[in-house]
Amino acid sequence: MFTNKCIQNIFYFCCSSQSKPGEVTKAVKDAIDVGYRHIDGALAYQNENEVGDAINAKISEGVVKRDDLFVVSKLWNTFHRPDLVSVGLKKTLADLRLDYLDLYLIHWPQGYKEEGELFPKDAEGKFLYSDVDYVDTWKALEECVKQGLVKSIGISNFNSQQIERILSSATIKPAVLQVECHPYLNQKKLLELCKSKGITVTAYSPLGSPDRPWAKPDDPKLLDDPKLVELSKKLNKSPAQIILRWQVQRGVIVIPKTVNKTRLIENIDIFDFELSQQDMDYINSMDCGGRACVLEWVKDHKHYPFNIEF
Repeated sequence: MFTNKCIQNIFYFCCSSQSKPGEVTKAVKDAIDVGYRHIDGALAYQNENEVGDAINAKISEGVVKRDDLFVVSKLWNTFHRPDLVSVGLKKTLADLRLDYLDLYLIHWPQGYKEEGELFPKDAEGKFLYSDVDYVDTWKALEECVKQGLVKSIGISNFNSQQIERILSSATIKPAVLQVECHPYLNQKKLLELCKSKGITVTAYSPLGSPDRPWAKPDDPKLLDDPKLVELSKKLNKSPAQIILRWQVQRGVIVIPKTVNKTRLIENIDIFDFELSQQDMDYINSMDCGGRACVLEWVKDHKHYPFNIEF
């Protein structure tokens, strides 16, 4: 059964391409030490061994028990074929050295060519696709729940039509939808849909993903937005804290990414103030459809999720 443990704890560890060896282990240890209990990861980040090192160290030290943590991972695109779903999940469990996950998500609706590289490409550098239907992938995930490998299952980066397709055949309803969500992309319509279906929403890149490798020099920087700077001065809180508080008040789980202990502490220090409705509306007005994670290089995939409004 899905719990609300994750709503009160926000932590997202950095992917391997942006972290040095050992950095992730230290970040997860620091996060647990300062009070975080929701740890969000994925096989595709290629750092779950490091995450496992940190989790098991803190359990061994007696800082936390396994039941205190809400551990999340994601099924990568090369494991969509039904017979590979449990293989992907078991690899994650082995890397983390855990017996079960609290939540397991389908990372993306589009599948890639199986049983090879995590990011399979042809000689010209084009991604190689799988024909697997994510509905069949979902059915295999349901079996993982029955086997006790994971407590709850969900989806990530799915659009409204894809969510409806899953719901139409699911015997276990998705507990969570994880999507990019921040003031420039507030996902109002998607949030309303999920609320009507009883699906909790988790926001990744809640601060606009300023360190994304494909960012252009002239891309707007959310944390420097004049509206947020104005609110920051008014409330004596950082722009990041204001954004995270805005999401929490909307009922959205937030998983900001950082390996910096000072920022870890700052990001969790958002429960001693409240935004007024005027402040909430002011932040809502910033929406401009500004998606940072577009994945244009796979937009010709038949299950690419961003070809419709939401």
